[in-house]
Amino acid sequence: MTEPQRKLGMLLCLVTIVLAVLDMNIVSAATVPMVRDLDPVHGVDRLPWLVSAFALAATALLPLYGKLCDLYGAKRVLIGAVGTFLLGSALCGAAGSMEQLIAFRAVQGIGGGGLMSVTMVVMAQLKDPDENGGGGGGAGGIVAGGGMVVGPLIGGLLADHLNWRWIFYVNLPIGLVVLAGAVLVLRLPAGTGRRGLDFLGATLAAAFATGLMLIAEWGGRTYGWTSPQLLGLAAATLLVFVLFLRRQATAPEPVLPLSLFRIPEIRIGFALQGLAGMGMMGAIMYVMLYLQVARGVAATSAGLYLIPMAVGMTVTGLVVDRLTARGVSVRAVLAVGAACSAAALLLLGLSGPGTSLWLVRAELLLLGVGMGQLIGHLITVVQLAAPAHHLGVATTGVRFFQTLGSALGAAVFGTVLARVFASAEPGVALGAVDRLTGAAREHAVAGFVDAVDTVFLSAAGVMVLALLLALRLRPAAKRGERAPAV
Repeated sequence: MTEPQRKLGMLLCLVTIVLAVLDMNIVSAATVPMVRDLDPVHGVDRLPWLVSAFALAATALLPLYGKLCDLYGAKRVLIGAVGTFLLGSALCGAAGSMEQLIAFRAVQGIGGGGLMSVTMVVMAQLKDPDENGGGGGGAGGIVAGGGMVVGPLIGGLLADHLNWRWIFYVNLPIGLVVLAGAVLVLRLPAGTGRRGLDFLGATLAAAFATGLMLIAEWGGRTYGWTSPQLLGLAAATLLVFVLFLRRQATAPEPVLPLSLFRIPEIRIGFALQGLAGMGMMGAIMYVMLYLQVARGVAATSAGLYLIPMAVGMTVTGLVVDRLTARGVSVRAVLAVGAACSAAALLLLGLSGPGTSLWLVRAELLLLGVGMGQLIGHLITVVQLAAPAHHLGVATTGVRFFQTLGSALGAAVFGTVLARVFASAEPGVALGAVDRLTGAAREHAVAGFVDAVDTVFLSAAGVMVLALLLALRLRPAAKRGERAPAV
């Protein structure tokens, strides 16, 4: 490819990431109009599945997408993923009931799982191997940080001034431009062409990811953490995980080759991305909960508190990309990012019922600065260390471990919150705090803040562990080079 073609290809990739990130966040702003239009009686009860259907489908197929890229080439897989995403978007816009909308969101998620992950593979292949750095992971992290806030804002504008269906229809013209550009511009390696795709391994990976995310979704809300339903699901998920590992050790073409874990940079990179996913989950979900329950901030306004975090991620990503291009150690960047994230979560863990909300914003800005040095740049580390014939699997593996880390974080931190609050306020349901008045409410809010602080401190401990792992990392300088020995 010529240099102008490479730049146009990179631009197409960034547009694709925008499409993916916006769609993950845009629906949250239009849930009320959707329910009012499709099912005003029971629609609210089905809202969690509107988000979960997309997330489950997207996560379950991540390992398969990576293997497909290695076998058949990233260009073909990207075109298929974007086409499936657009089909799902069109169907969602035309949905006539909540059941249909949830089902079509799953179709959209099947394509959406490939938008960001396969795009990272494409960016790695577009970049000159002689350049420092990887495949644009930092740029992808920047776009993801901005989309975290822009998505709900755009969703609200479309729902208020047009119709909630345009949240899905707006994807069509953008996606068609991406499809046309991918067909006409991209010239990428065709893949190994080997057959024998491990469908059983892909199915087991999908079942394990689905089970883990359902545990995170249902635990402490739909079912108690010690309920027979949740314990049974946990046992089944563990069994599937064991079967998956056995399959990957014996399959001729595994979807997630265990040989990748023998490469220290990839092994540590996967672990770091999982820990970063846990840390972000511990911050975003429980900051929103703290603002709404303890400080009385409306749900819509609480989302605006993520703006400082998104700004921190975006600005830091821009700066760090330039620093690494000039030879600054990626290991130093990751270590500083983990340290900043740990410090921000530690400060959030000192929050009280009367902590200044501007201080909370500043702490979220610091968290964004930290995460901006982790998210995206870990993809670069893994891509540089991955063998060329496993580039797709390694890249989508990073995203897979981040998602699993987020799900595990939701489950673990949910348990911590429930246990600490129950010990402080026995007999008081967490959902009933808003309905209490007077001294009873003040006491319950104090107990809730203590529980949330414990979650933040636990998340800070997770990021300290990430810092220790980052210090052990010895990333390669260029693709195809092995890192120097420790």
